[in-house]
Amino acid sequence: MKKLVGLPLLLVLSLVFTLTLAAACGSAAESPTEAPAPTAAPQPTAAPTAMPEPTATPAEQMEEKSMSADEELVAYAASVAGGPGAIYVGDLNQLTGPAPEVSLGGIDEEGKPDGSVPLESLERHLWIYESDYYQDLLDKAKLLDPTPLTSSGEEFEFQYACTNRALLPCKLMEFFLIPNVAERTNDQLIINLTSFPELGISGADNMTLIRDGTLDIAEIYTGYVAGEVPALEIQSLWGMFKDHKAQYDATTVLTPDLEQMIADESGGSPIITHNWYVGIDQFFFCSEALTTPEDFKGKKTRSHGAAISDWINGMGAEAQFVAFAEVYTALERGILDCGVTGADPAYGQRWYEVTTHMNGFLVSLFNDNVVMNAGNFDKLPPDIQAILIEEGAKHELEALRLAAIQNEVGVKKNELAGLEKVLFSEELQALSDQAVLNNVVPGWINRVGDMNDPIFDIFNEKITPIVGIRIEEDGTVVKIN
Repeated sequence: MKKLVGLPLLLVLSLVFTLTLAAACGSAAESPTEAPAPTAAPQPTAAPTAMPEPTATPAEQMEEKSMSADEELVAYAASVAGGPGAIYVGDLNQLTGPAPEVSLGGIDEEGKPDGSVPLESLERHLWIYESDYYQDLLDKAKLLDPTPLTSSGEEFEFQYACTNRALLPCKLMEFFLIPNVAERTNDQLIINLTSFPELGISGADNMTLIRDGTLDIAEIYTGYVAGEVPALEIQSLWGMFKDHKAQYDATTVLTPDLEQMIADESGGSPIITHNWYVGIDQFFFCSEALTTPEDFKGKKTRSHGAAISDWINGMGAEAQFVAFAEVYTALERGILDCGVTGADPAYGQRWYEVTTHMNGFLVSLFNDNVVMNAGNFDKLPPDIQAILIEEGAKHELEALRLAAIQNEVGVKKNELAGLEKVLFSEELQALSDQAVLNNVVPGWINRVGDMNDPIFDIFNEKITPIVGIRIEEDGTVVKIN
């Protein structure tokens, strides 16, 4: 220790510091140094949650639903293509094929019925199948969602009065609507066909006969019932239309108004269906050619309504109302000089046997309304009511399928039967146009009577844009284009 005392002070202090530090750290120095715990590997980053598909807007949902319904309708059209019940959903070829009964279709080169509905005729009438009215019928028929039959054990039997069994609309009822209703209701609703001649009625008072229950179901031709309800004759103002499409457009745009008026006046059911009268361009069927205004003067001529009487008189002839079934005999015996009706109805009644010429013509393509007594309709269970309306729409779709060929063969049938067709000269066409302005429309205005009747507003709103004729507030009739 004596040596230590002699060491320099700085060395002593360093030695003491070193010994102290070793003592303090001795335990740590004796154990091996622990490796630091390994750092945990980072967890993989979770993939981002997929963004949810954007919710479709109501408009997009409606479009998707519409596309689905369109696809279903296309499939339905394919399933019924090629014959009775075929519908148009973009492919006219699917409307071709046989009619429900051979006389409802076309004719062969000899004039014999062959029941065909050819593509070329359909193509010339494409405007029918692309119309809004046709599309509305597809909806009304509920082809994709038909009303199920829930009734059982019911028994309903009614009589349907059509104008004449020889007419094509009556035949279509017999061979299409009536059997389809029976089949779909499992024979719980039976409709028996009859006609005005068989019942001894003219059709002029059908509104009353429906209202009081004398008739179960009947067709209402506006020309016949104009005496009861002159406003309805807006549909039957002959000579206004230059082509079939114009009259089709006018007829369809008037349909809601006419349906409401007929329902109100007849107290009947909703309109069951519409009979389409095509192939009925109006001719003077006579035993001579009518080529000048003088040829018409004094000709005693059968008429079938007030407005057509005005036109006949405006042409210089003398109109006489004669029931359709009685005209053949009147022409044969000389009681009548001529008869005015459509080409196909005249053929059906064999006027070619008692006349030699068909002079004309007035464009004609329209429908009438089939209505049921309200009490009878109300007796039907709701499911059968709905089925009847749906089958009525399908019947109308079929009528329009057949319209393409029926509109073209009426004149041909008569020519092949021996009649000579004499078309109006420019002079006679001008006379016809003047008869419309001076006789037909003014005559209707006089029958309605009250210039405040809303029917004149309906005419100016819906018919004027099609025919270019306007009715002024004072009742004058003007041509505007």
